[in-house]
Formats: sequence, C-alpha cells, structure tokens
Amino acid sequence: MDHNEMEQKIIGEIEKTEQLITDYKDLTQPISPDDAIGRISRMDAINNKTVNEAALRQAQEKLRKLHYVLKKLGSDDFGICVKCGQPIPLGRILIKPESVHCVKCAR
Repeated sequence: MDHNEMEQKIIGEIEKTEQLITDYKDLTQPISPDDAIGRISRMDAINNKTVNEAALRQAQEKLRKLHYVLKKLGSDDFGICVKCGQPIPLGRILIKPESVHCVKCAR
C-alpha cells in the first residue's frame, strides 16, 4: 500500500470517528428529571447514557491516535511500535490504522 492510499484510509477513519463522536455527544445529553418517563425507563436511560459516555471517550481517544498516526505517516517512525520499536504488521495497520503498538505490546 502506498503513502497516498494509507493517508486516504486514515483520513476516512478520522471522518468516521468524528461523525461517531458527534452522534455520541447527542446521545450523552443530560436527562432532564422533567421528562415524563417511568422510573425504570429513566434508570435505563441513565444506564444508556453512561454506556454512550464510555463509547464517546473511546472514540475521542481513537481520534487522537488517528491524528498522531497521520502526522507520523511518511516518517521513519510510521508503522513502528512505540513500546518495543519493532515493525507493526501491515495487516494490523490496515484493520486498525490508529495502532501505535504491535500485537505483542498491545496485550
């Protein structure tokens, strides 16, 4: 895979992740106590909000890593594990372009 294809893949992932973040932000709005929902439904809504907040944090972290990887693209550090210094397999980069660790170090 050449530099331009990799860059387009990373930019595509950034765009998808930014859209996910927007969606999660909408889902994590405060739940008004004035909403006319039952007690159990309100508890479910609060639980769903908590789950969506966790997903939002993960998406924000993924976006941060994608921007980092995009900056590294083309440098000697691109595709190198930040922990052990070994090359990250191309398959891992293609599946998870925000990877900064090899499979061994990611565990």
